Amino acid sequence: MKRLIPGFLLACLLTLPGAALARGQGWSVLAADTLGRNNTAFSGQIGWPGLTLGVLHGTSERFDIGGKFNFNWGREGWVRDTTAGIKLQAWMRYMLAKSGNVSFAVTFQPGPLFYFHHGETDVGLALPVAFVVGIPASSAMMVNVGLDIPFHVYFGESIGPVIPVLVGGGLEYFIDSRLAATFNLRMGPALIPDFDDSEFTLEALFGVAYRF
Repeated sequence: MKRLIPGFLLACLLTLPGAALARGQGWSVLAADTLGRNNTAFSGQIGWPGLTLGVLHGTSERFDIGGKFNFNWGREGWVRDTTAGIKLQAWMRYMLAKSGNVSFAVTFQPGPLFYFHHGETDVGLALPVAFVVGIPASSAMMVNVGLDIPFHVYFGESIGPVIPVLVGGGLEYFIDSRLAATFNLRMGPALIPDFDDSEFTLEALFGVAYRF
């Protein structure tokens, strides 16, 4: 019996991560778990490159749609460029699959962008696509890892097309079943073919999300 007790305790400890993963909160704004039909969430984040406010609505168990407003003090996350600008985006997320507690989704956030530089306005169009994996680490913690390609193009004789390739992760800490504190980090190069150049790009944003 004395030998069985330590073995039983060890087995319980080994099953704790799986039990924790099984709980989760069932939704996210950064990871791959969608909001669920007829649920809506508000999110706000601030950091580099700016301030982001968004609303997302679940139209089905797999698809969310909404919109975002961005006020940036760093041009699309370029660490060497503090040009201010605004961006208006649609916000779409589709859950591709769910295997156990791990979810996989793709997002698309198209919209116009405007950056104000030395009295002139650079006008462009953002067409960012991202792939994200969501993993509930506990009942209160959702982890995400992702690959983002926030492609955008400037019109006229300015910068032209830009092809960033960003990787990173993030966390959502659920204060309760409706409210979460969020952090997201992505980084990588932004390729600028017309200038045969690149810019190091960073996105590091803290915020909150509330589902109602």
